[in-house]
Amino acid sequence: MSDESLNFIEQIIEDDLAAGLSPDKLRFRFPPEPNGYLHIGHAASICLNFGLGLKYNAPVNLRFDDTNPTKEEQEYVDAIKRDIEWLGFKWASECYSSDYFQQLYDWAVELIKQGKAYVDGQSTDLIAEQKGTPTTPGTASPHRDQSVEENLDLFERMKNGEFAAGTYVLRAKIDMASPNMHMRDPLLYRIINKAHHRTGNEWCIYPMYDWAHGQSDFIEQVSHSLCTLEFKSHRELYDWFLDQITDKNDFRPKQREFARRNLSYTVMSKRKLLQLVQSGTVAGWDDPRMPTISGLRRRGYTPESIRKFSELSGISKRDSVTEVSLLEFCIREDLNKTATRVMGVLDPVKVVITNYPADKVEMLPMENNPEDPDSGEHDVPFSRELYIEREDFQEEADNKFFRLTLGKEVRLKSAYIIKGESVVKDDAGNIVEIHCTCDLDSRSGSGTEASTRKVKGTLHWVSIQHAVKAEVREYDRLFLDEAPDAHSDKNFMDLINPNSLNIIKEAYLEPFLKDAKADDKFQFQRVGYFTLDKDSTSDHLIFNKTVGLRDSWAKQNTQQPQQQAAKPQAQAGQGQRKPIDEIKSISKKYTNLSGAKLDSARANILKLAESISYEDLEPLFNTSAKKVGTRIGVMLSLGVLLKKGQPRNAEIDAFIQEGLSDGNELLSAEAEIVSSQ
Repeated sequence: MSDESLNFIEQIIEDDLAAGLSPDKLRFRFPPEPNGYLHIGHAASICLNFGLGLKYNAPVNLRFDDTNPTKEEQEYVDAIKRDIEWLGFKWASECYSSDYFQQLYDWAVELIKQGKAYVDGQSTDLIAEQKGTPTTPGTASPHRDQSVEENLDLFERMKNGEFAAGTYVLRAKIDMASPNMHMRDPLLYRIINKAHHRTGNEWCIYPMYDWAHGQSDFIEQVSHSLCTLEFKSHRELYDWFLDQITDKNDFRPKQREFARRNLSYTVMSKRKLLQLVQSGTVAGWDDPRMPTISGLRRRGYTPESIRKFSELSGISKRDSVTEVSLLEFCIREDLNKTATRVMGVLDPVKVVITNYPADKVEMLPMENNPEDPDSGEHDVPFSRELYIEREDFQEEADNKFFRLTLGKEVRLKSAYIIKGESVVKDDAGNIVEIHCTCDLDSRSGSGTEASTRKVKGTLHWVSIQHAVKAEVREYDRLFLDEAPDAHSDKNFMDLINPNSLNIIKEAYLEPFLKDAKADDKFQFQRVGYFTLDKDSTSDHLIFNKTVGLRDSWAKQNTQQPQQQAAKPQAQAGQGQRKPIDEIKSISKKYTNLSGAKLDSARANILKLAESISYEDLEPLFNTSAKKVGTRIGVMLSLGVLLKKGQPRNAEIDAFIQEGLSDGNELLSAEAEIVSSQ
C-alpha cells in the first residue's frame, strides 16, 4: 500500500500490522457522550472510525459514555443512533459505559486494597488548589495516607448513598509532583445523587471519564482508541490505569489523537449549542441553522455530502478551522447530480401574455436532471397568465440587464420567447402586471426555426392557475463572525446573525411539487436547492433552502463595513495585486516572523489562497529550496486547494514529499498537515 494514500492514523495501523498485530485483533469504537446531539465535528470521528472498520473489515462499537446522569438523556441516545444510521454506518455492538459500572467499581476497590487509591473529603476548590501548577509541584492531600480499611469503608458508604454530592471523591494515588497535571492524584469517582437514564437509582457514585475510558476499551478489546487532541495529555493516565488492571499477556488498547473538526461561522461546543436551544435562538437541536447532523439533514444535506466533506477535510495532527464554504461546496456537488429540477417563484409578479389564448393550457416537458440521462422528465402546465420573479423585470434597463424589460425578448424556461410590451401599476406606482407578447412558433423542442432562436436571457416561471402556494424558509449563517467563540471580550451570543432566517409565506411552485416527500431534493431553477421540511403538511407545504446555486457569502460580506474591519490587514493591497502575488510577498518574510506576527501571516495566506487556482500555484512548486518562506506559502495554499476539491496528482505528491523531508521545521510541519488531507 502506498504511503501517500494513507492518513497518519492509517499509517499507525499499518505499522502495527507490519510489527505483527493480527488483522483479526483490529477493533474500533465511536464513544459519544449522550448529552446533546451530534454535530458536524463529530462526523469527522464517525467517518474516521467507521471508515477504518470498512477499510480493514474490522468491527466498530458504538459506546455511549454515559457516566454523568446530570447531563445525559435517552433522547440524546436515540438521536445519536439515528444520525449514525442516516450517515450510512452500522455498528457491531451497542455498548454503554454503564454496562461496566460494577466491573469499574470492583477494579477501584482493588486499587484501594493495593494502596493506589484513597477517599478524599476535601472541597473541590481545595483539591484543585493543592494540585499546583504545570511548573510547581502539587501538595499531598491530608487524606492521602489514610488506611486501606478507612478508604474501603468510606468508598462503600459513598456507593450506598450515605453522603451528599460533593462531600467525598475517590482519587488515584500516583504522583503529586508529576509534570503532567493529569497524573497528580486524579479523581476516579464522584457522588451524584441523580437517577441514571439506564441504571435508575442503582448507583450514587459515577466514574470519571478518564477511569471509564481506557477500562471500557479494554473490556471491549478495542485495538485503537482514537481521541481528539485535547486528550493527548491524558494518554499517560490512560496507560497508567491500564497498567493496574492488565498483565503482560493481555491485549491492550492504544490511544492515539487527531485534531478535532472546527468550522468557520460556527460553534461546536455542545454546551453552547444547548444554550442556543434553551434560549430560543433556534427552534431546537434540528433547527436547519444548527451544525448538528440532525439540523443539516433537515436543511437538506445528504449523507454523501457530509461523508465527502469529512474526506476532503482530512485527518490532521494540528487543530485548524475548515471553511464552511467547503461544506457548502460538497452539498452543491452532490445535489447537482441528484436533485430534480423544478420551478418556483419566491417573489412573484404577474405576467399576462396578451396574444396567447385565454383558455389554452399546454403541458410542456421538463428534464428532471440534465446531469443524469436516466432521470426522465415531467410535465409543467403553461397558460396565458404566469408568475415570474419580480427582480427578473425592469421597466427601464441598460444593455447589461439580460432579463425581461420593455421592448426586449427573453425565453421562458422550456417554453416560449416573450417580449415586454407594457405594465400595469397600482395607485402607489408599484408594478402589478407585465403585459407581454409571445412568439407562438418559438416553443422549446418544437423543431421550428423559431424554437432555435437565441436570446440572451432565460427566466423560470409558474402558471398562475396551476401554481401551488408554499412557505419557503431561507437560511443564512447563524453567526456574523468567522470565529464566534474565539473572543475573550465578546459573548458568542452577541454575534448572532439577525437575518439568519427569512420566511417567505407566499411562494408559488409548479404543481409537480405538490407530491413532494420527505428527503426529496429539488433544484429550484436559478434559485437554489430545496427540500421539504418536517413541519410541512398536504395543505401547507414548507420548503427549506439548503444552499444557493453558488457561494454568494463572500460578495455579501464585502458590502458589510463592520465585517471589513475584521479582515486581515495584509489584504489591504489586494485590489492592486493578484492574490497569488500577495501570497508570494507575505511568504518571502515568513521565516523571519514569530509569535502573533507569524500566526497573522499564516492566516492571511490561507485567506488569500481561497481566491487562487491550481494554475496560479503549480509553477511555484519548483521554487528554489533556499526560498523556504515561499515554499511554505505554497504548501499552505496547496492545502486550501486540496480542501476545496483539487485532485491529487504526481506533481502535488512530489512537492508534498519534498516538504516532508525538508530540514525546516515550519515547512515539514505544514507538509505533514497537507499530506494527511
